Amino acid sequence: MTPFIAEIIGTFLLILLGAGVVANVVLEKTKSNDLGWMVITTAWGFAVFVGVSVAGPISGAHLNPAVSIGLAVAGKFDWSLVLEYVVAQFIGAMLGAFFAWLIYRDHFKATENGDLKKAIFCTSPAIRNYSSNLISEIIGCFVLVFVVLYFTDANLNDAENGIIPIGLGSLGALPVAILVWVIGLSLGGTTGYAINPARDLGPRIIHAILPIKNKASNDWSYAWVPVLGPIIGAVLAAGLFLILST
Repeated sequence: MTPFIAEIIGTFLLILLGAGVVANVVLEKTKSNDLGWMVITTAWGFAVFVGVSVAGPISGAHLNPAVSIGLAVAGKFDWSLVLEYVVAQFIGAMLGAFFAWLIYRDHFKATENGDLKKAIFCTSPAIRNYSSNLISEIIGCFVLVFVVLYFTDANLNDAENGIIPIGLGSLGALPVAILVWVIGLSLGGTTGYAINPARDLGPRIIHAILPIKNKASNDWSYAWVPVLGPIIGAVLAAGLFLILST
């Protein structure tokens, strides 16, 4: 397991489970059809927990190009590794979206509404206003990256050896999961809280490729918002972190 592979697998698991819960809620004849936003946001949070638990010990589990860029701006990550991580995240996101479709392919066939099927792959605004939508994505990812920068490891103060990191094992992934969960519940109602360029653009490309019946438009005119917004938010979060750290 290398950091590159860890980012692929971690992002794959994130998108497989995240896209999977959307499919389970919006597609026809599923066991959880029409259970709503609480189910979706909760499963996305737990999907983050799963992805971070697997990839965290190897790559740090960024699983998000905006996080990689934000950490690099904050001086917490080597710029020379950013491209490698971003490529891995896009590969993982695209694979996750493909397998979510594969699992639910019969329910895709049973669903006539193309917009519902597209929602499994990518986000769209509740009210289309590009400036407002961009602000929503900026703020959502700002909260994500800013809080992540202030997460601390569990430490034990030892009189002889000083501070000893004791770690939390897989439970170390729980704070990130809770963070994504609350972002979705509190800030996600405007755009669907992509807060991750790979999470939105990678699956959107898969949606364009797959042979889906009654496929809706890929909405490329909106696709830049969930890419640019999170990156801006991450850079702003890193900038504020640096200012407050001086």
